[in-house]
This record gives sequence, structure tokens and C-alpha cells, in this order.
Amino acid sequence: MRIDPNSATDLPVQIAQAIKDAIVSGALIVDERLPSEAELAEQFQVSRPTVREALKRLAAQSLIRTQRGAFGGAFVNRLSFEDAQAQQITTSTLLLSMNAVSFDTACEARFALERACAPLAVERRGDTHLAAMRAEIRRQGAPELSDEAFCASDVAFHRALVDAAANPVLSYHLAGAVEAMQPLMNMITFTARSRGTIVALHARIAEAIDARDAEQADTALAELMHYTMSLKDDVMAARAVARS
Repeated sequence: MRIDPNSATDLPVQIAQAIKDAIVSGALIVDERLPSEAELAEQFQVSRPTVREALKRLAAQSLIRTQRGAFGGAFVNRLSFEDAQAQQITTSTLLLSMNAVSFDTACEARFALERACAPLAVERRGDTHLAAMRAEIRRQGAPELSDEAFCASDVAFHRALVDAAANPVLSYHLAGAVEAMQPLMNMITFTARSRGTIVALHARIAEAIDARDAEQADTALAELMHYTMSLKDDVMAARAVARS
């Protein structure tokens, strides 16, 4: 593992990348103990605080874990899809909150992925997935439900649809699209949307998944996408008028 002391890139970033590359290449394997801070400092010819900062970066990415005690230290982590999904959600949320991704782009990506997921959900769904989707539909129909709770239920409904596909890779990619993007979509459009329209579309999606009708599931998801986009256009137009 090497770094370039003359590079403009910060030393902790270089060290973290060098260790990450070693993990990805297999030079460092799962559960292997990394050299101590002192050993890494000597190897990279940097201070221990610099090494410590690099290790914090790796831990934040769930690539390593630290243990205390006589047999403690930093170890290569066994990364799970669940851990990776949490990072995906955080990263997507930051990108959206900083306007690095437009609403239209986020909406297009989210529904393209979800519509790709629907045929698998139709084929593989179980009773628990259908029960979860219907429970959220019932919850969304409650008139006393707050906007915040409705948004959370909206996310939970689509999470159940994604889970029904039983594909961890799709779930990983959809984590950022649904878990991060959908709440932002809800925040932008909730003042203009009709809960009844959304609940009716959710019911059609659930019925299609139950009936194992991939075409109808796709049609309902496409209608939900167009409805979401039209709501955004209405909200943006109203804001433009208010500013003028």
C-alpha cells in the first residue's frame, strides 16, 4: 500500500483509498486485522492522527470495524447489503438536498428501477409482502393521518413492493431511489396531491401484484410516475407565479 506525499489529495484520503484498494483486491481479507496505527503511520510515513482520520473514513463506509481490548484493533468488515443500503440512502439524500440531482432525474430513475422490479415482485411475492402493502394502503386511507406519517407510509408501501422482488442487488439500487428520493418528492408535492388518487394507484399496484399481472402493475406504476411529475409541474408553476 502506497501514497503520494506530493499529491494535492489529502493524506487521510490517500491512505483510506490505499487500504480500500487492498480490501477490494483481496490483499486484505474479511476479518483480517489491519496493522496498528503506529505500524500504519510508519508504513505511510505520516502521523498517527493522520492514520486515525483515514481509519475513521473507512469505518464510515463500513469497510472496517474497530474492537477494544487486548485482541482489539481495526478489522476488515464483512459488508452486508443492509449496510450498503444505509450508505446509499445517506448519499442519495445528500445529493438531492444539495440539488445535485434534479427532481425530474430522480423521479425518472426511481420509477424506471421500480418498474423493472415489478415483474419479479409479481413472480416472487409472498403473503407477507401483500399484507405489508395492504396495511399501508389502509393506513394511508385514515383521514387523521398526518402528512409526515402519510409520507412514511408511502415509502413503506414501495419498500414492500421492492422487497417482494427478492433481489438484493435491486434492493440496494432502489434504496437510494425510494428511501431517499421519495420523501423529497413527497415534500415537494404533498400540498398539491390528492391522497385518494395515490391510495387508488397503490391499491391497483397491490391488486396487480396479487393477481400476478405484471402488465397491470407496470401500467399503474407508470400512471403514478406521470401523476408525480404533473404535481411537481403544478407546484413549480404556482411558485413561479407567487414570486412574480
